[in-house]
Parts: sequence; structure tokens; C-alpha cells
Amino acid sequence: MDSFIDFFSLHAPLFILVIGWSLDLMLGDPARMPHPVVYMGRWIAFWEHRLNRGKHRLLLGVMFSIASIGLVFGLTYALWELPEYFPLAFPLSLCHTLLFAILTFFCLAGRTLRHEVRMVFEALEVSLEKGRRQVARIVGRDTQQLSPQEVRTAALETLAENLSDGVIAPLFWFALLGVPGMMAYKMINTLDSMIGYRNERYKDFGCWAAHIDDIANYIPARITALLLLACNALLRMDFRSLPSSLAFLWRNARRHASPNSGWPEAALASILDCQFGGTHNYFGQSFYKPFIGGNPRPLTCQDMRLSIRLCLMAECLAVAVLCCLVV
Repeated sequence: MDSFIDFFSLHAPLFILVIGWSLDLMLGDPARMPHPVVYMGRWIAFWEHRLNRGKHRLLLGVMFSIASIGLVFGLTYALWELPEYFPLAFPLSLCHTLLFAILTFFCLAGRTLRHEVRMVFEALEVSLEKGRRQVARIVGRDTQQLSPQEVRTAALETLAENLSDGVIAPLFWFALLGVPGMMAYKMINTLDSMIGYRNERYKDFGCWAAHIDDIANYIPARITALLLLACNALLRMDFRSLPSSLAFLWRNARRHASPNSGWPEAALASILDCQFGGTHNYFGQSFYKPFIGGNPRPLTCQDMRLSIRLCLMAECLAVAVLCCLVV
């Protein structure tokens, strides 16, 4: 028993990662449980209404974003380091580990993302209107005028982009800074999703929230693209196409308006030999996104199934590598 307790204490980060990831793999987003991101969103909404006014919106936005990220990291870090300063008996140590495993679970969104994308394609088989309503759950653009092809494209673009934002990036920050890094990343991502827009309301106040998100996702987005290409080669057991896929990635990824989103999207477009991008409507304004890929062929349910399979493979590979790093 003592040897098990010693092993458990020594490898607590490994148990936290495996338990948290396993919970996400089995359960997905917990709809009926209190979710930290919900409270982060409420915090952002509360202060945005009070601070996003007057002449100093840019400065206030910078200070608010940094303070919010620092607060989440600081609180989580204090709990994370608790055993270092106050040695805990095994039952309390187990509770500490389970708490951080649950926080890790909250920070990952792989199963829910795959489920939502599958539901878009299944809803589209019933009717265009149902497909539009379903894809509206996972994209920020206006979906009312989307064609069936545009609905499918939006779903797969989101799948690729959010594999990075919702899975690989949190795992990357876990590798660097543990669960506190994961939680801080979720605050960064939530800030960007709520105020990181270039419209009249947020262009000043949310400017640095968007910049910080770009920095936090810079390396994970590129790792995600490489993981997708590697998993596709493994799935096909054919590595001869990797050089041409990498060349496609390099040419097309930088066409995207975002410094990061284009990398996983270009990787998936290369694998599917399809075309992403085009004009999208956000908050009543049209934004043109340069095309990624040159084959505007119709997307199918088979493309969806392959994409979901590759995303799951990339997630499993990332977790396996991370497990080796934290042992």
C-alpha cells in the first residue's frame, strides 16, 4: 500500500491527465455540471459592460485581459502547489488529484466537438434548415443563408480549428505549466471568443484579447496541422505523400486571416483534397476569407467520418506523447 501511495504521489500529473482525458473521451461536455468556462464567460460579460466605454478602451481592455488570465492562473496555481507547502494525507491527496483531473476534463472538448460535427452532417441529411440550425451551434457566422456545401464546409473548418483550440492547445499548456496553464489558456480562449472581434464594439477593448489568443495558439496550431498529416499517413500506411502535403500546408496555411486557424484547416483541406474559405457573414458584416485548397468538390459524410477519425487519432497521439513527458 505504501509503495502504491508513493507511486501515486510521484506520478500525480500522469493520473490527472489520464483521468481527465478519459472522462472527456467517455462523457464529453457536461451539460448539467457547473463549468468553469461558463463562469469565465459571466466574469467577462460583467466587466465588459462596465469597462468597455469612454476614451481608454484599449488600455482598459489590455489591463482586464491580463488581470483575468493572471487571476485564473494564480488561483489554480495556488491549489496546484498546495501539497508542496502542506503535505496532504493520502485521502486528501487523492481528492486533490481528482479535483485537477476534473478541471482537466473541463478544459478538453474533443468528444463534444466530434459529436457536434457529426450531428451537422446527420441533420443536413434530414433538411437544409436543420443543418443550418445545427451548424449554428458551433460556428460564429450567420448560417441562415448557407448552402448545403457551405454548411458542411463550416462544420469541417470548425472541426479542424477547434481540434487545435479545444484539444491540442490545452494539452500543450498542460505540458508547459500543468493544469494552471490549461485553465489560463481556457480564459484566454474565452476572452477571444467573447470580445476578440474587430467590430465597432470590441475593436479597441478586445484587441489585446485577440492578440494574446494568437500568441497562445501559435505553436499548438502548427502542431495540430502536423499531427493531422502524420495521422493521415499512418492511417493509409503511406508516407510518400507527406512532402507534397507539407508543401500544400506551407502554401495555403498563411492565406487565412488568422495567423493560426489556417494551419489545421489547410492540413485537413490537403487530406480531403477540398476547398475551405470564402465569404462569411459575422454580426451582419461580410468578411472574405481567402480560399484554402483549389478543389471545390462537394463534401460528403465519408469526408466527415474520415475527418473525425483523424482528429481522434491526433488527440490520442498527443495524449500518448504527453503521458511520456509527464511520467
